[in-house]
Amino acid sequence: MLSVLSYGRIVARAVLGGLSQTDGRDYSLITASCGFGKDFRKGILKKGMCYGDDACFIARHKSADVLGVADGVGGWRDYGVDPSQFSATLMKTCERLVKEGRFTPSSPVGILTSGYYELLQNKVPLLGSSTACIVVLDRRSHRIHTCNLGDSGFLVVRGGEVVHRSDEQQHYFNTPFQLSIAPPGAEGVVLSDSPEAADSSSFDVQLGDIILTATDGLFDNMPDYMILQELKKLKNTNYDSIQQTARSIAEQAHELAYDPNYMSPFAQFACDNGLNVRGGKPDDITVLLSIVAEYTD
Repeated sequence: MLSVLSYGRIVARAVLGGLSQTDGRDYSLITASCGFGKDFRKGILKKGMCYGDDACFIARHKSADVLGVADGVGGWRDYGVDPSQFSATLMKTCERLVKEGRFTPSSPVGILTSGYYELLQNKVPLLGSSTACIVVLDRRSHRIHTCNLGDSGFLVVRGGEVVHRSDEQQHYFNTPFQLSIAPPGAEGVVLSDSPEAADSSSFDVQLGDIILTATDGLFDNMPDYMILQELKKLKNTNYDSIQQTARSIAEQAHELAYDPNYMSPFAQFACDNGLNVRGGKPDDITVLLSIVAEYTD
């Protein structure tokens, strides 16, 4: 099942590959999402925008378009905790903050921080951990502002090349930075990072730029060159083309995740850390594929 979200009357007059921005027009994002839960039939969404233990949101306010992805830490399942609850609640809270206008476009880490502290203060008990990545397009300034905690992330592609990307944050192999809520008395035992530790970046974008935001289920199974090959199939900015390409990327990552003979980026990283590993990495996969376009309201 594919979920496609767009907002407002968006006029996509861009040519893929980027155009110079010499006018005062507002920009917006045309975005499609696709994903696969590791333990679910491919493409099935849980309630809300969740693929397995992954969660995501796409929201807008009068000044900005905002995307977010989060990957719930599966190890909590060993303690009887549903890992998807933390990531889903975090993303829903961030989405609500955006829709209520309680954010500054230039500070996505502020969205993440406010969302996380709301969870900490929630009267309903919630346990778990999650990585998180938030991408904000400031429509008027044509600037992207990002924050990334852990090993989810984003790529910005222009003219067939990656021009911006997030930096992965790992404490050690396969242990990403993460937000956590621990049981009482276990706060010092459960790994937990501050949202302010997220890596932040800001940069200009152009009409036609492609932004791919995803959880590690994509990046652990598809290297850049494979992703770029799929993005070449995106010939225009209509919804169907974006939808088809998002689905193609997610499907390929899902298939590679279960190939025992494939030398995946995850397997290569494991080998670099002294482990004899081969094959894909079965995992939940969430892909948000966006194109920067002209926005008219």
